[in-house]
Amino acid sequence: MFIHAVGIQKSYRNKTVVHNIDLDIRENDILAVIGPNGAGKSTMLEMLIGLRTADSGEINYWDRAFKEKMGVQLQAVPFFPNLSAFENLKLFAAFYKKKSSNDQITSALKMCGLNEVGKTDASKLSGGQQKRLAISIALIHDPELILLDEPTAALDPRARQEIHAIIKELHQSGKTVVFTSHDMDEVDKLATRVILINEGKIIAQGEPRQLCKEYNVTKLEELYLILTQEEVEYVANNF
Repeated sequence: MFIHAVGIQKSYRNKTVVHNIDLDIRENDILAVIGPNGAGKSTMLEMLIGLRTADSGEINYWDRAFKEKMGVQLQAVPFFPNLSAFENLKLFAAFYKKKSSNDQITSALKMCGLNEVGKTDASKLSGGQQKRLAISIALIHDPELILLDEPTAALDPRARQEIHAIIKELHQSGKTVVFTSHDMDEVDKLATRVILINEGKIIAQGEPRQLCKEYNVTKLEELYLILTQEEVEYVANNF
């Protein structure tokens, strides 16, 4: 078990955005965290990686030095100005006290399809290229647990396939990957387990096929629409 969270909760200005959540991140999972915008996904993940402190509850980690063994790709990565993609990646590697040769940096860029723009100023890369550079940075120190926040958003179909291949390769090599996505086909292709969050609560979790069978639907998107609509109707009827 990498992370075991019990009863974690977070509020802002008297509004609770994460309600008493229990969850596990297991070894060699590809765990997809899904839910509508504003459902509490990002806040929950930020608590799990240590960027935010939970108001209550408990989070247990597999290692005291878990932050050094975790790779994170957030929606916005502050690349260093006037440095190329190659230089940014090498600098981030140094932050993790990882000595990386030029060949290793070049290989890391190539894995994310950036070998041809390694000398380009990171701030001048396209949105999709910056997303891939952020993922490359998250992987540069060979982490055990990787968290990716909408890793394929704003990418073209070919680039999405490349990221999918990277996630599958990471899983096959024994890594654990947690990612968020609004693309249910992507989740269905990649995830070994799914957590669906709405209104700050986990409303369903399990293996994608098992969940679809349980709710008598054929696609994960159908399940998503049914469960999130039920939550909306419940709130409308009770407030």
